[in-house]
Amino acid sequence: MAVPKRRVSKSRSAKRRTHYKVTLAKPVKDESGEWRMPHRMNSEGHYDRLDD
Repeated sequence: MAVPKRRVSKSRSAKRRTHYKVTLAKPVKDESGEWRMPHRMNSEGHYDRLDD
């Protein structure tokens, strides 16, 4: 049976146990009522920064 030679630190075991999730960008509605991804150009070629 395998036995660890040294004790695993709390921070190392916590890093292994984390479950960080990536949050995806949500589409926003611009002035013309069109849905698009934030920080991207619209269909007319204009870039207007919209915050959520």
